[in-house]
Amino acid sequence: MRFFDRLSSGWNLGITSLQTIRNNPQLMLFPIVSSLTLIAVVLSFVLGMAGIFIGFESIFGDGNISSASLEGGAAEWIGYALTFVFYVVSYFLIIFFNVGLVYCVKRIFEGEETTFKEGFRYASTRTVPIFMWAILAGTVGTILNMIQEKGGAVGQIVAGLVGIAWSVMTFFVVPVLAYENVNPIEAVKRSGSIMREKWGEAIGGNVGFGIFSFLGFLAAALIGFATFFIHPILGIVSGILAFLFVQVVVSAARMVFISATYQHVHGAPHGDFDEQILDAAFVPK
Repeated sequence: MRFFDRLSSGWNLGITSLQTIRNNPQLMLFPIVSSLTLIAVVLSFVLGMAGIFIGFESIFGDGNISSASLEGGAAEWIGYALTFVFYVVSYFLIIFFNVGLVYCVKRIFEGEETTFKEGFRYASTRTVPIFMWAILAGTVGTILNMIQEKGGAVGQIVAGLVGIAWSVMTFFVVPVLAYENVNPIEAVKRSGSIMREKWGEAIGGNVGFGIFSFLGFLAAALIGFATFFIHPILGIVSGILAFLFVQVVVSAARMVFISATYQHVHGAPHGDFDEQILDAAFVPK
């Protein structure tokens, strides 16, 4: 598929995803609630880290532990442990609400009415596989973080390449966790199998979302810039809110697209998405 064909297909997929969101605005509640809970998690970790550093300072003051031993040993491993916990909690929250979202999207594709409460309730029935997946994803994220920190420039390249491969392999993990009774390792294999056997390497679908993200962020910047002349605080607040709105819409639309492609792979209803365009969203190996 030529570049402009991919661009056109990606644009159409993005438009269809946004139309699904427009017709079912309750879908945006999932990324909104997910974002709010993630902000609460970040704040709690920041406060927790501050408490740990204050504790370290008190230890130094008592002379019970040396700065060198702390920096070379305990502090490093505490940092990795906190990173792991942060990843696990974050991945759990993100996947939990995305599972609820794809369930609601599936109901919409089947012509049924649905609500945020219904999606939340369904995701609650999948907490065990979601949590097990969060542990695996958190482990991978922590290892990649260690490679980046300890491997220098080479480590950053290796971590980046592995991260890209991991993203491709786990492209369909959310619907797999939502609908298939598999463990985390099997979920990765299942997602990767769908990619290899049915779709190959993803390229088309994300094109449209990249364009929408760019245009949305540009609009957010223009809104902030325009309102800045009314009042600086108003400009900053409006720009941030517009930016967050773009993030929420694009995140929900991307999950609609993933749900549609997964449904299409399994011969299930996929809403208003064109079958030929869905086929063209990926290039076979």
